[in-house]
Parts: sequence; structure tokens; C-alpha cells
Amino acid sequence: MNKIGFIGVGIMGRSMVRNLMKNGFEVHIFARNIEKVEDVIGEGAIFHETIASVATGKDAIITIVGYPHDVEEVYFDEGNILDSADKGTYLIDMTTSSPMLAKKIYEKGIEKGMYPLDAPVTGGDLGARNGTLAIMVGGDKKDYEICLPIFEAMGTNINYLGKAGAGQHCKLGNQILIASALSGVCEAFTYAKSKGLDLNEFMKAVSTGSGASRQLDMLGQKIIDQDYNPGFYLQHIVKDLQLALIEANMSELNLEILSQNLANFQELEQEGYGELGTQALIKYYES
Repeated sequence: MNKIGFIGVGIMGRSMVRNLMKNGFEVHIFARNIEKVEDVIGEGAIFHETIASVATGKDAIITIVGYPHDVEEVYFDEGNILDSADKGTYLIDMTTSSPMLAKKIYEKGIEKGMYPLDAPVTGGDLGARNGTLAIMVGGDKKDYEICLPIFEAMGTNINYLGKAGAGQHCKLGNQILIASALSGVCEAFTYAKSKGLDLNEFMKAVSTGSGASRQLDMLGQKIIDQDYNPGFYLQHIVKDLQLALIEANMSELNLEILSQNLANFQELEQEGYGELGTQALIKYYES
């Protein structure tokens, strides 16, 4: 397996393309605006002007786009992947999307003799750059095993979770963890600041204790520095938490912390902060 079609060359996708090429894969990309991907083209990625073109004649196709409606578009709209890819192609959707949509892609792909996997990732832009993403995979295990070299080019914590949709369920659980941990960081910083503590000293004091977290490590200093550049967009955590809440409601779960975290992020998105990083959550407490 050598030829990879890749759709979604954004903040994370760009680094994922680079790591695939570093590991010997021939990577073909599609983007609506060639100017935005000229850097990776210059490094060896092969540009295609249509989804149909990038999907044809490839061993595997990777998608990592923004929202479930974007996934629907690239897999089901005119000139889509499912109508263009060859029989026997592995379809790997790495978008954080709906488990129900993952099952739909799986069913349609199997009908056409393809091998679909849902494989969302976590680790942010840093994990994408370093090739250390966590990858959560749903679908048929035999297909997961065949695609392991592709996953290993992009990540280090790679896990098979079960049938189609299982990868998405795992990722949504991960997003609940992220939102809760980041809310804890923001509330702790708000409390410490109100009591006159220096936030740099506060962070140093708690960073090795039982209250430490990946969100504190990755975003704590950015919050202190008022650096809201996105490693992961605030508007995307809103999307993810909405998906998680829908699935929770379908299972008749009452996840109050999830609901409150979603409401806080949604308020910030409505105030125009959606394209900032998730660390902009601190603005909810500042207001």
C-alpha cells in the first residue's frame, strides 16, 4: 500500500501529509485553494483539482475535514469519494464526526467493495507535527491491521475500538475529558488570580501534583500569555461536544458537566471567538 489520497490539508492535515511522505507514502492531495497548500506541494505532495481525481487509483483515502456536513459532502455529493474510488480502496475518515455517519459510510463503502474505517485523532497541532497523534479506530479489525503502517506514520498511540462508529464514540469521550479538564484549568486560574497569586508561580506549583493535566501543560502558559492562536479551534470543540450530547441523549444519559461546558463554549462562539483556540475559554470567566 503506497498511494494515499488526502482531503483536508488544514492545521493538522498539513503535518499529517508531511509525516506520510517522510514514511515513504506517495501522497495525493485535494484542496479548493491551491495557494493554501503550495508548501506541501513543494515538499512532494501531488495536487488534484477535484475530489474524484484524488480518489481514483489510490490504495487508501484519508479525510480530515471540519464538520459532519463536510464529511457528507466529500463522501456522498456529486463527484464524491464513494463514486470515484476503486473497489478495494481503504477509506479512512479521521474527522471528528458523527458515529451514525461513520456507520453510514461503512455500509455504503462495503456495498461498493471498499474498506471503510473511522479513525479520529487527538493530540492537536503539536501531535500532528511530531507524528505522535492518538488514533482511535472503528471498523473491521482486519482492515485496521492492514492500515496500521499508515496510522504509524502519523501517530504513536493507535487503538482499535470495535465496529464502525466505535472510533468516533471514543473520540467524543475524549472531547468530554478535554472540555472538563480545560474548564478546570480556567476556573483554577480565575480563583488563583482573584486571590492575588502570580499565575506563573501558581502554574509551577501545581504542574507536578495530582491536579496537573495535559490541558494545563499544553494551554496553561498560553492562557497566561493571552495567546489565543488555535492549535484546535474553539468552534470545533463546540461541534464535538454537540455530537457528544446528542449521543448521550440518545442513550438517556444526564451528563450535566458536558451540557454546562458546551453552553460556555457556545456563548463564546456566539460572541465571535470561534476561530480562536480552545484556551479562549478563559474569556468566559473573565467576563
